[in-house]
Amino acid sequence: MDLKEKLLSSFLVFENQLEDDAYMNDVRNDAIKAFEEKGFPSKKEEAWKYTSLNSILKEDYSIFPKQENAIEFSDVKKYFIHDIDSFKIVFIDGKYSSHLSQTTHDGMDICLMSAAMSKPKYRLHIENYFNKVATKDSLPSLNTAFSSEGAYIHIPKNKMVAKPIQILHFSTGNESAVMLQPRNLIVVDENSHVQIIERHQSLTDNAVLTNSVTEIFANKRAIVDYYKIQNDNLNASLIDNTFINQKRESVASVHTFSFGGKLVRNNLNFYQNGERIDSTLKGITIIGEKQHVDHNTLVHHIEPNCESHQDYKGIFGENSTGVFNGKIIVNKEAQKTNAFQANNNILVSDKATINTKPQLEIFADDVKCSHGCTIGQLDESAMFYMRSRGIPEKEAKALLMYAFSNNVMSSVKIPEIKQRITKIIANKLGVNMGFDL
Repeated sequence: MDLKEKLLSSFLVFENQLEDDAYMNDVRNDAIKAFEEKGFPSKKEEAWKYTSLNSILKEDYSIFPKQENAIEFSDVKKYFIHDIDSFKIVFIDGKYSSHLSQTTHDGMDICLMSAAMSKPKYRLHIENYFNKVATKDSLPSLNTAFSSEGAYIHIPKNKMVAKPIQILHFSTGNESAVMLQPRNLIVVDENSHVQIIERHQSLTDNAVLTNSVTEIFANKRAIVDYYKIQNDNLNASLIDNTFINQKRESVASVHTFSFGGKLVRNNLNFYQNGERIDSTLKGITIIGEKQHVDHNTLVHHIEPNCESHQDYKGIFGENSTGVFNGKIIVNKEAQKTNAFQANNNILVSDKATINTKPQLEIFADDVKCSHGCTIGQLDESAMFYMRSRGIPEKEAKALLMYAFSNNVMSSVKIPEIKQRITKIIANKLGVNMGFDL
């Protein structure tokens, strides 16, 4: 039995375990039918031309992992941004961990998706927002069909959240291979501001496949500052599907830091439904060995007087492969749009590969849109200059590569994240930077 057949048969078991809920049952059944029709994406599809899932779909994944080993905070402390006071929502093998989480809050809702679905006070909100911006593609549909646990966050009107919210998903390795499908719903109401940090982390070398979906709604004049830290073990793969629906004068930014994992696919989609919206998508990828990281982005400019900024930096060593497929769509009505997209890459190995495909679809005539990509190696003249000043070759390379990615780092608004990413970069490059940010 292949993975698709196993998932389809497992859905019947999953459905029988759920409480009777006509609305959610219809949503889930429509979703599993969409997945059954489309199946897993293949390289025959243009959007997946450079990323094959074959190597990770061969595993015999457990769809419903056992809940056995308890995890103490000391076991996972290093994966938190623990230098800051924050709200914490923690999941272990797909299930909420109350003893690792800290969700005491003031004037906002932070709870589980399963709890939100079952409580009347959240019910209307769920029906208004759940599965309303996620696409009906095969992998988001698969997640919708099995959606059960995840974070539900509602920031009410005129609320500035005092501290960041960390969402962490841990896999214990109780199973030889496990598939997880977390689902997050984040609604930020008018004039509110929130910062969120997300991480998926395996605690063993057992195979893990995570198919995650996050829907974010930034309402009028809301500000959403989102950070994804991807530095997992080499037997863990992540398919991250994030959808952001922005209303008038909202500001949303997503920084994605991809350093670990076997295969990582980031599907990041922004929809600008209003005027004077600002969208920022930035990322740093540093990988080696046989790692594969694919960034697939979309910014859809629907109304006039909006901006978007995309800036992705990649450093690829050994036999690694990178993919960047960035699309900007500007509707006919979206005059005065300012859209910028850049993808710059350094290959530090003759065997490393990068496939980059920036795309513009512009149907308006009064716009400023630009896109571009570069692929190259380290500047030999800069290397010579640094070596002539007594800097060893290894440190000189590391400093040049750090400088290459620094403009992405400069827009990070949480200093503790900037420090953590700097340390990870130094570790990836095998040097001690000798300075703190």
